[in-house]
Amino acid sequence: MEEEGIPIEAGRAESHERGTSVSLSDKKVLVVDDQFGIRVLLKEVFSREGFQVLQAANGNVALEIIQVEDPDLVLLDMKMPGMDGLELLRHLRKEDLSPRVIMMTAYGELDMVKEASKLGALAHFTKPFDIEELRAEVLRQLTTELE
Repeated sequence: MEEEGIPIEAGRAESHERGTSVSLSDKKVLVVDDQFGIRVLLKEVFSREGFQVLQAANGNVALEIIQVEDPDLVLLDMKMPGMDGLELLRHLRKEDLSPRVIMMTAYGELDMVKEASKLGALAHFTKPFDIEELRAEVLRQLTTELE
C-alpha cells in the first residue's frame, strides 16, 4: 500500500500575498487524486508551504481519512474509479463533515462543476492547472480563517 494518509512534517510558512508569517503547521490539506504524479506534486508544493499533507488515491480512502484526520481543506479530483469526487462531496454533506473543498478535474464538464458548487466546492481547477494559481487559492482559503 502507498503512503496514503501519512502526514508530512510541517513548519511555518510565509503568506506571499501579504508578506507576513503565519503558522500553518496545524493546517491539514488532503490531496485526493487517482494519479500518483498529481498527489506527489501537490504533496511537495503544500508541504513546502508548511501544511500537513495527507493523500488518498480514491474517494473511499479519502472518506476514511476525513473522518479520522478532519482536514482543513481537501483538493479533490472529480473523476476517479469507484467513489468519484461528486459522490464523496455528497457523503461529506450527508455526514455533516465540512472541510473546505477545491475541485480538480481533467474534464471540463459544466454540469459536474455546477453540481460540485452546489455541494459546497469553493473553487474548480481544470487540469493541467497552473500550480501557482492553485497554491495561491489554497493559501487564501486557509489563511483567511487565521486572521
